[in-house]
Amino acid sequence: MAGSPVLLAAVSVLSALQQSYFAIQVGRVRKKHKIIPPAVTGSLEFERAFRAQQNCVELYPAFLITLWMAGCYFNQGFAACLGLVHIYARQQYFLGYSEAAEKRFFGFRLSLVVLALLTVLSTLGIANSFLDEYLDIEVTKKLGWRF
Repeated sequence: MAGSPVLLAAVSVLSALQQSYFAIQVGRVRKKHKIIPPAVTGSLEFERAFRAQQNCVELYPAFLITLWMAGCYFNQGFAACLGLVHIYARQQYFLGYSEAAEKRFFGFRLSLVVLALLTVLSTLGIANSFLDEYLDIEVTKKLGWRF
């Protein structure tokens, strides 16, 4: 990757803020229903918000790793755009799930598609770099591509 990874950093900070927002929302619902930590059961509203937040936390490391690998080894701008789509998808997922479990599917499916794309781009970029670095095979130049 040429230049500074500023786009990846900006998307990473936005996603960290989003994770904080989700945690704050769960805390608000916990307080509203007087659910004392470490309890993770209570009202249906709390359980949906808590589960939505936990599901977002579970996929967060995969998102960050694939975002940075796709950005560093494939294309920073494209990876950052996919990262923004992922943030949107996770927001839709959290809001939908918090309202009703059946409203979570759009955000869930969209975020999985983005994670799959980031994984494929990461794999292609890393494979290209590996072939170039260790086997002196420049696939992208032979194909006329520029990552």
